[in-house]
Amino acid sequence: MISLTRICREFTVGDERVAALRDVDLEIGSGEYVAVMGPSGSGKSTLLNMIGLLDRPDSGSYLLEGEDMTSLSGSQQAALRRHKIGFVFQFFHLVPRMSAAENVELPMILAGIDSGERRRRVGETLEAFGIGNRARHRPDQLSGGQRQRVAIARAVIMQPRVLLADEPTGNLDRVSGGEVIDILEDLNRSGITLIMVTHDPELGKRAGRRIRMVDGRIESDS
Repeated sequence: MISLTRICREFTVGDERVAALRDVDLEIGSGEYVAVMGPSGSGKSTLLNMIGLLDRPDSGSYLLEGEDMTSLSGSQQAALRRHKIGFVFQFFHLVPRMSAAENVELPMILAGIDSGERRRRVGETLEAFGIGNRARHRPDQLSGGQRQRVAIARAVIMQPRVLLADEPTGNLDRVSGGEVIDILEDLNRSGITLIMVTHDPELGKRAGRRIRMVDGRIESDS
């Protein structure tokens, strides 16, 4: 499903060029549950951003379901990202002035889905994640765990094939974090490919596959 070949990415930091990814080769099949681990600065988030089409490689190729992502325009990548890839971040990235339901609905508005279908899908998804009674609450009226549930609902409302999670429990207490991981793993069992960046070795053990990165390279894949 995902095929990266000799992916390289460098950034300019002050007067220096820093290699975030160095000749990365990676194959991830449909429905896999992958934990990406490693020390800070090892390239984990850069790899996730590359897979999620939030960044482009300086060299190498990236195929998603057999289609070359590096040859697409920015607008083509945005359209594909909207329909095939969902994102969950450590700090939620919800729109503060919008209610939970409005945050979840936003991707469907951008995709031009009619209002009746939007309301049905938002209601069903919030209920499925146990926050149907918080639909009208703004993010500042929700707990951290509830905000992350809203963020996951928004990430999957367009029924993506791939879900990317960057430290999804890093801003939560242990109980809320466990509930969030249970939701993500249920989504994976339903067929969504789950790729999660985490520093937590206990979370890494739960994944079907663990990739460890060091200095922009994949050190181990087990």
